[in-house]
Amino acid sequence: MNANVRDLAIFGCIVLILASLLLALDPTGQQASPGGIAFSQLLREVDQGHVHEVLIEGSQISGTFADGRNFQTFAPDDPSLIQHFYAKGVSITAYPQQSDLPWSSLLESWLPFIATIGITLIFSLSRMQDIGGKTLGFGKSPAKLLTKTNSRVTFEDVAGVDEARSDLQEIVEFLQDPAKFQQLGGRIPRGVLLVGSPGVGKTLIARAVAGEANVPFFTISGSDFVEMFVGVGASRVRDMFEQAKKSAPCIVFIDEIDAVGRHRGAGLGGGNDEREQTLNQLLVEMDGFQTNEGIIIIAATNRPDVLDGALLRPGRFDRQIIVPNPDVVGREQILNVHVRKVPLAPDVNLKTIARGTPGFTGADLMNLVNEAALLAARRNKRLVTQTEFDDAKEKIIMGPERKSLVMTEEEKLLTAFHEAGHAIIALNAEAADPVHKATIIPRGQTIGMVLQLPEGDKLSMSRNQMTSRLAILMGGRVAEEIVFGRDRVTSGAASDIEQATRLARMMVTRWGLSDALGTIAYGENQEKVFFGYSVARRQDISQATVQRIDAEIRRLIEEGCTKAKRILSERRSDLEVLANGLLKYETLSGDEIRGLLVGKPPIRESSSTEPALRLSAVPSIGDLKPQSEAGEFKCNYISDNGSID
Repeated sequence: MNANVRDLAIFGCIVLILASLLLALDPTGQQASPGGIAFSQLLREVDQGHVHEVLIEGSQISGTFADGRNFQTFAPDDPSLIQHFYAKGVSITAYPQQSDLPWSSLLESWLPFIATIGITLIFSLSRMQDIGGKTLGFGKSPAKLLTKTNSRVTFEDVAGVDEARSDLQEIVEFLQDPAKFQQLGGRIPRGVLLVGSPGVGKTLIARAVAGEANVPFFTISGSDFVEMFVGVGASRVRDMFEQAKKSAPCIVFIDEIDAVGRHRGAGLGGGNDEREQTLNQLLVEMDGFQTNEGIIIIAATNRPDVLDGALLRPGRFDRQIIVPNPDVVGREQILNVHVRKVPLAPDVNLKTIARGTPGFTGADLMNLVNEAALLAARRNKRLVTQTEFDDAKEKIIMGPERKSLVMTEEEKLLTAFHEAGHAIIALNAEAADPVHKATIIPRGQTIGMVLQLPEGDKLSMSRNQMTSRLAILMGGRVAEEIVFGRDRVTSGAASDIEQATRLARMMVTRWGLSDALGTIAYGENQEKVFFGYSVARRQDISQATVQRIDAEIRRLIEEGCTKAKRILSERRSDLEVLANGLLKYETLSGDEIRGLLVGKPPIRESSSTEPALRLSAVPSIGDLKPQSEAGEFKCNYISDNGSID
């Protein structure tokens, strides 16, 4: 029964009991007896000789009239009353007064207090039953059991992780036919650790294993073990394995196991004894004196580096399965899974969408399909078209359009040159990815962006690609300086400079791409204090080496600036043409940019008929005159993709 319904029923019963007691103990109820008369009327009837007999019990007088009618009344304490009855010839019968029981008077006087205490006690016991059940159940495992009737998932619902599926296939075969392995002396891994970035589908893969094997599936989070009471986590681990034994063969899935399986350190940095006790109990249960045949632990984490070494050794988590971000083929397969229930228009090309979403995880792709469906519904369409997918991708990568942002025409001109500088260098630099979009429409925290999409998934970068990337990042800042002069350069390149500095530092300190410093890794100590490792360690980098690192980083960035200046000086006309086009159309695709540079303007159904500004004669933004009366304009937002570099 629901707790609120139960409390309401208890309260109703209490009210009924109190009402019954009050009615039973109410002295006024005795006045409602039949034949009751006033005492004065009795005296008159006695004087007139109409009373035949009376029965006196204390202060209560009852009797009969001469005509046979009965009466009842109460008399005051008057000794002369008996003489009066006797003088009038009334037959008198008397009985001793019945004394009230002590408990009755006490109950009448103490009834409000008793009722208050009773109500409080009943509700307290009711609440204690709930809390006590939870308190006594602290040691019980909160793992949820999912059977084959609870949204069963199979490998058909998992795509883009073929290697992980093949590694887990033998787990399924063991659960279905364990004798096949046991007769050859084989032992299935007791624990399987799924390692991957958030959103790659680790939980879905674990559920698919249980669905394929058609066995019970217990799921619990690592944070569910640890509570405020000491020993609760260890008790929950024991209870979880007891439940699993009763349902064996089965799978126990522990999500985010790093919440309970972190390194057992020296107690520095906020060590948690309760968490370590829970980890110790988990280690014992997975590889202790007892054998848990048919119980397979599947855990997931995106931080394998923080897990305790005893947890990862053979006999516990024997196997680690990497679940990577899907490649272009995997992304297409994942999209095919998520669009099963989505009505698609004929122009939707999932292969193109997969190619344009490098780095997307399975969760990102699911969100992309959902956003596209929502956009189509918002636009009152019956089918989801390629336009919705493009707009959804644009929203996810760059954020929503900032339609309320008002920019001055000077800011728009400067933004157009800044983004044109990025795009021109990307089109002319060596080993650069193709330009996909360029826009000056504000999105998210940016007011303009250029998107480059690789032709395929990239697993590494060459030195040429890195140096070209530095030049592209510095292209916006260099374009501002070339067109408007050094004094007119703005802070719009802050993000570009930060990315370029980070890339140059990695080239020098991590990837060994500096001739001056050689192929040596220089970096700060990344180990945490609570591991108990970094207390006695320090980074042995001399001050002279730090200065050389800083000098190399500056040299690489300055070389990128020099390369950007050379390309933009040689392509000054292309820079102005592209900036002019961005001012006119606001968003240009890669094909439109390439066509515009060879004299083929994009064909737009609703393109502006006003002539673009003549930019080649513009010495500075201060010479421009605002076209609107208020001196400002609002960007004309369109649905084409923009991006950020």
